[in-house]
Amino acid sequence: MRKYKVIIYGSYGYTGELIAEECLTENISVLLSGRNEVRLKTQSEKTGYPYKAVDINDPTALLNLLKDGDVLINAAGPFINTASLTVEACIDTKTHYLDINGDVKVFELIRSYSEKANDAGIMLMPGVGFDVVPTDCMALKLKNRMPDAIELKLAFATIGGGISHGTATTVAGRLGEPAVRRENGELIPVPLGKNGMWVDFGEKRMFVMSIPWGDVSTAFVTTGIPNIESFMAVKPKIYRLLKFQGLVNWLLRTEFIRSMVLKKIDSRPAGPTLEERKRSHALIWGEAKNKDGKTITASMRTPESYTLTAISTVHIAKKVLNVEFKKGYQTPAGVYGESLVEEVGGVVL
Repeated sequence: MRKYKVIIYGSYGYTGELIAEECLTENISVLLSGRNEVRLKTQSEKTGYPYKAVDINDPTALLNLLKDGDVLINAAGPFINTASLTVEACIDTKTHYLDINGDVKVFELIRSYSEKANDAGIMLMPGVGFDVVPTDCMALKLKNRMPDAIELKLAFATIGGGISHGTATTVAGRLGEPAVRRENGELIPVPLGKNGMWVDFGEKRMFVMSIPWGDVSTAFVTTGIPNIESFMAVKPKIYRLLKFQGLVNWLLRTEFIRSMVLKKIDSRPAGPTLEERKRSHALIWGEAKNKDGKTITASMRTPESYTLTAISTVHIAKKVLNVEFKKGYQTPAGVYGESLVEEVGGVVL
């Protein structure tokens, strides 16, 4: 019998700490883990949870870690560097895998392990946080209302708040690289911000630009809609500046520029404070279109993104522990339905 219900890898990161605190609130047995023993010890003293320092590049140590838990929550980004190692170890130890990733490449990478996960009797479900629970639920909601939809647009806006070191570091690692969208079922590289438009989120009207949000991968699995594009709210002047990004992408990809950006990130707070998160929220919008040109739209308001991530991650982990899961690679709404995000609380449709 396994000792712990949940293992959180990267538990002392900004979002990892929020997830650990939510587990504590829900009275879930947890083993904290990551590479930094000093930070783990400090977190253990704060939460009362035991810890085990493990470098995921040590296969034996990682396997020994996962043998002790039913569910792994991978909160250690950039996920392009940690996903394969942790997923493969989860398959070997028959440990369910959850993460808070939002990178299209990582979703597609983890999806390639679906058959092996199915054979192992476990579920692989990346994107159990703000990336991509609310937008995945929105995608399924629109698909349910328009079964013959062939195009899907999803957009989000954050009102207040900020981003964590982990999120910023992941973004910095992709500087100068192309974005991606789904066309006729295939992933197609496109310039970042290729398209822009004004969207009525219900609460307010905002300008959005196209970005490679995780739904370009996950919403296709959830709904089967062949053409998908994701958008994020930005100021119109930023969108106009990005139109010239192609001229400097070569520079953005250099180690010099990326190092400068990472140093700037390290000099900032780890993420938004509790009070900032309480004052913030997010807006989600979606539009589906069928071959006749008919469109339907929907919108919702959710808690602030990091708050939602902590709650939804633990909520899904509890479902898995209650044997509510499907084997293989899965998406949040694909398994738990369009109302999953409403179970988080604080969602206004």
